[in-house]
Amino acid sequence: MNLFRKKPLNTEMLSKSLLRKELKTFDLILLGLGAIVGTGIFVITGTAAANIAGPALIISFVIAAFSCILSALCYAEFASRVPIGGGAYGYIYTIFGELVGWLVGWLLICEYLLANASVASGWSGYVHGFLEGIGIYFPQALRASYNQANGTYVDVIAIVITLLVTYLVTQGAKKALRLNNIMVIIKFSLIALFILIGVFYVKPANWTPFMPFGLKGITSGAAIVFFAFLGFDAVSTAAEEVKNPQRDVPRGIIGSLGIATVLYIGVTLVLTGLVPYTQLNVKDPVAFAMRFIGHNVVAGMISVGAILTLLTVLISMTYGLTRLIYVISRDGLLPIGLSHVNEKTKTPHNATFIVGILSATLAGIIPLDQLAAVTNIVTLMVFVIIAAGILKLRKEYGQPKPGEFKVPWVPFFPILSIVVCLYLMFQLSLSVWVMFIIWVTLGLAIYFLYGNKHSQLNKNA
Repeated sequence: MNLFRKKPLNTEMLSKSLLRKELKTFDLILLGLGAIVGTGIFVITGTAAANIAGPALIISFVIAAFSCILSALCYAEFASRVPIGGGAYGYIYTIFGELVGWLVGWLLICEYLLANASVASGWSGYVHGFLEGIGIYFPQALRASYNQANGTYVDVIAIVITLLVTYLVTQGAKKALRLNNIMVIIKFSLIALFILIGVFYVKPANWTPFMPFGLKGITSGAAIVFFAFLGFDAVSTAAEEVKNPQRDVPRGIIGSLGIATVLYIGVTLVLTGLVPYTQLNVKDPVAFAMRFIGHNVVAGMISVGAILTLLTVLISMTYGLTRLIYVISRDGLLPIGLSHVNEKTKTPHNATFIVGILSATLAGIIPLDQLAAVTNIVTLMVFVIIAAGILKLRKEYGQPKPGEFKVPWVPFFPILSIVVCLYLMFQLSLSVWVMFIIWVTLGLAIYFLYGNKHSQLNKNA
């Protein structure tokens, strides 16, 4: 049993791909922004400031952004030098071999599934707030995920929107991303409006005390708001549908993450300056802040805008996950039926429907805070492995060629990335670690019972 057989380091599969090549740098930047900028700004900023870090949440965002930038540099070099489908899964399969590649793929499946579900859950909160504003109330049992103490059992709205987005993604990359691009532009306009209006109402006194939860609050906050930056890695899963992946994928990754970092810092500064942090434990903090200073019309615009534009995260994450499962299935590590491509739309229909059903189920029954925490730990582990992969890539294949993206200061930056990610992982609770270990164990069981035997590399041996 060869657990570490490797994919060849070439771009042959890209040229043979059945998926339609029609994406460029601009599409990829907007795909990344669609995935990144969403729940982090519209939901998590408020609860994290109120319960974890206070106004010092701005430092938490800087730490989380620094961690993601280090990882994004590693992703960009891989995307330039190993432009194959599947993103991090494909990169690690090529460098470390099949078992480690499968584990990265398995962790990414968890990341995208839970991120999808958490965004749908946050989206549902904004929709309920809007409906209540016009006098429409859902039965308590159907308003949110399972919480017996609150009398909620299933989040119907989260389930419905997940299934609708799933249908949209089956219609083809260009159609899905065209809607995504429009929504991203609307989202940016609303965020700019919030900052431009809010900056005139900022009260520096609201930033005092700056660190009410101490240094522990800042580091714990960084581990939580790390979730807000997830999504830039979805760009790398699109390689098989990009016209020039070696050039455009690195640009998409770095560009989307850089823009998102600036936005998060700006929104967090204004938000905590407008409203005392103790009052921000609400599901719609950005709209709440506008209501707090008396701009009810702007608050209504932001609420409607959030309802519309949070869809971009669902579109981007669903798109990224289906392409990941498509590649893993094509490699034989998951049932081959998941790599079936629809002749008309050139999309992996079976993989998309499976993703939609699983995401809808999780969104309907699992609480948002649990979804976000588990998403963070699996993603941090992937980033650790990606950084280690750069060290091995340089050792075995040397320096990047002229024109290929190059991580600066190797090995210092990759090692620093590993240290920062591990540090953030250890800020998470024991219960999150238990769920992480259960997921990894399940993944190992699937590989040894199914994947190893059905692997295409095993068949070709």
